Amino acid sequence: MLEKREFYINGKWVAPAVANDFHVINPSTEEPCAVISLGSEADTNAAVAAAKAAFPAWMATPVAERIALVEKLVEVYSRRGEDLAQAMSLEMGAPIDMSRTQQVGAGIWHLKNFLTAAKNFEFERPLGDHAPNDRIIYEAVGVAALITPWNWPMNQVTLKVGAAAIAGCTMILKPSEQSPLNAMVFAELMDEAGFPAGVFNLVNGDGVGVGSQLSGHPDVDMVSFTGSTRAGIAISKNAAETLKKVHLELGGKGANVIFADADDKAVKRGVLHMMNNTGQSCNAPSRMLVQRPIYDQAVETAAEVAKSVTVGNALDEGRHIGPVVNELQWNKIQGLIQKGIDEGARLVAGGLGRPEGFNKGYFVRPTVFADANNQMTIAREEIFGPVLTMIPFDTEEEAIEIANDTPYGLTNYVQTQDGARANRMARVLRSGMVEMNGKSRSAGSPFGGMKQSGKGREGGVWGLEDFLEVKAVGGWATE
Repeated sequence: MLEKREFYINGKWVAPAVANDFHVINPSTEEPCAVISLGSEADTNAAVAAAKAAFPAWMATPVAERIALVEKLVEVYSRRGEDLAQAMSLEMGAPIDMSRTQQVGAGIWHLKNFLTAAKNFEFERPLGDHAPNDRIIYEAVGVAALITPWNWPMNQVTLKVGAAAIAGCTMILKPSEQSPLNAMVFAELMDEAGFPAGVFNLVNGDGVGVGSQLSGHPDVDMVSFTGSTRAGIAISKNAAETLKKVHLELGGKGANVIFADADDKAVKRGVLHMMNNTGQSCNAPSRMLVQRPIYDQAVETAAEVAKSVTVGNALDEGRHIGPVVNELQWNKIQGLIQKGIDEGARLVAGGLGRPEGFNKGYFVRPTVFADANNQMTIAREEIFGPVLTMIPFDTEEEAIEIANDTPYGLTNYVQTQDGARANRMARVLRSGMVEMNGKSRSAGSPFGGMKQSGKGREGGVWGLEDFLEVKAVGGWATE
């Protein structure tokens, strides 16, 4: 079993102030795979103090030098990709092939996109031709607490660290205690890339402990959090005491609206997208709304596709989905599947219990419910597992009403060959992102939602701006 008890504070690996062991569980086997320490307030304070001390010099470092260090990070990250992939498969259950491509690949993608955005970003710019003596300066927010989830670990770490580093913020990363090993590898990458001591710090801990200490700390200027809506609300309340900037990327219950004229692969594409990462994605298309003329065929297709999805140990190579992250999530998903049955949805694939051949590991059967309505629990709550809910609709207006009838607003999806209708839908769907006909968003596009899916945007120019304050200067001396 791996022993990873130390924290990375002020450029060094240090022992925790107080011993507090926590076992990281391999969800494929239910056995401990590593032991880490959960930090105490003394560890949190040490990391914040290091970040605060490093901030003035880091903010004053020319942007070109900060960009060069992120370029070095990309180089080191590329070299250590397999270490990151193995860690994520072991601790959170992403199948190793998927971990190498999607999980690791997401991190390198975001870092490169930040570099592109930064090289074209004017950190100092004139207000306009009408005001030659006014300048707008984009300045680092300050000390940033970065609290990341277990489901897409490197995706979220890089979206926060890459933007914060280029913006000139110093930072304390608290990864999920469920998947901390990849973040500890990432700390090694930051060290090897040559970031100055105190710019990046890592303290492991849980939300109640280190998470709360960071979000309420008077010397933390900003909290960037990705996770559940419930935790986001708690962080907002705690951060309000010090009026710090709060960035939230929270849950979702995306609608995938499939019109009768959708392409032949729309349903299959939607089911496979839902099952990716074992359904553990906040932007998963978990509600499939299908227009009634093609509804029966869509249900049949969805059931066939779900039944074709294989399940396997995360460390085995091949195309399959892995386990969900832990026993708590497994039990929650089972409870929601039972709720779907009890409330009268028609189970057409999967169901309760582990898949055939598994008596251990947090594996869930790829599940599809048909004939649901939008008031059922499985249509309202984020399940965060491989469970798809299908709902029929008749008209475009009805589809819009159902899609928007949710407290969430992260990503919605539209499938239609009618371009004018697709564009109409994109304008009226209440979500931070809309993807149509299987086309995902391009490099540098912002990620984020509205309503209870959070506030703020990550990625590209918008991601940089979230870690920057705007300073207006009058009386600028022109040469």
